[in-house]
Amino acid sequence: MSRVNWYLWSGAGFLFFIVASFVFGGYQLHKFLNDASTLPIEAVAIKGERAYTSDKDIQVALQDLMQRSFFSADITLVQQALEDLPWVYRASVRREWPAKLRVYLQEQQPAAHWNGDAWLNVHGEVFEAPSHPELEHLPQLSGPDDMGLEVLTVYAQINSLLKINGFTLASLNLTPRHAWHATLGNGIVLDLGREDKIARIQRFITVYPVLAKQDKSVARVDLRYDTGLAVGWGDAQTREPIINDQKPR
Repeated sequence: MSRVNWYLWSGAGFLFFIVASFVFGGYQLHKFLNDASTLPIEAVAIKGERAYTSDKDIQVALQDLMQRSFFSADITLVQQALEDLPWVYRASVRREWPAKLRVYLQEQQPAAHWNGDAWLNVHGEVFEAPSHPELEHLPQLSGPDDMGLEVLTVYAQINSLLKINGFTLASLNLTPRHAWHATLGNGIVLDLGREDKIARIQRFITVYPVLAKQDKSVARVDLRYDTGLAVGWGDAQTREPIINDQKPR
């Protein structure tokens, strides 16, 4: 009976030794892999065209995360830190053995100024970022934030029609009541209302040669009519209907 107990206890002891060895080995491996001094991240390789995000911006964004080891660095947190940079649209990050992170950045592609101090990208999405002198030429668009794509689309349509007729579109505004107002490069404001925007722009283009022959400058043209329009003259600030037999809408 004592012999059986001896075998039982020795087997249990051996099993305990094996389990303890695995636990200790796992602890040591975990400690090794998470030791930044043992396996530090030695480099971050950045790819992707950048016009507004500098190396310094990236360095500052990642300085705390880079204190981790190659294996313990949280790739998701690194990606989020990069995408939090104002001019970064998308970021992808992966490890590259033995001690490098490879990053691909896609920057925002600004299409217009939005509501004065924000931007609208080419997808019609609103984002916040510092101003850049080389982007001052972009059009001034404004409207509800959830209507950015529609405003950008309508701007492209109107601008294309105006451009082929010798005009430029400097700004376009959509009010909370969904009424459109356009300002041309020459300063003329067009009230387009809520309906038939393109047809009303075409009406302005057709009538403008007549207006241009007047001895006073055009300040504003109200096109919110089924037929005709009303003109606000710049000098006298008067409003004069032309072929207008309907109420504006």
